[in-house]
Amino acid sequence: MSILTALSACRSADFLYLQRLTGLSKGNLSSHLAKLEEGGLVRVEKEFVGKIPVTRLALTRLGRAGIERHWQRLEALRRDALGWHPEV
Repeated sequence: MSILTALSACRSADFLYLQRLTGLSKGNLSSHLAKLEEGGLVRVEKEFVGKIPVTRLALTRLGRAGIERHWQRLEALRRDALGWHPEV
């Protein structure tokens, strides 16, 4: 969720920025991104800037819609919990 949430706040991000933001190791981040890409939630683009390889990541339409639904559900749950009163 941290990867999708981070990517929802921008058009795209590079791998190192996302790694610093999430606190994940390179291996863990790579593994999660591969699964998210496989699921159609994240787009991975690799390019060279000069001689330096750069991996750019972005949410797909499906990914953006999915994370938005997730946050809406959490907000609804929070509202319901705030309005709950135990029966006495």
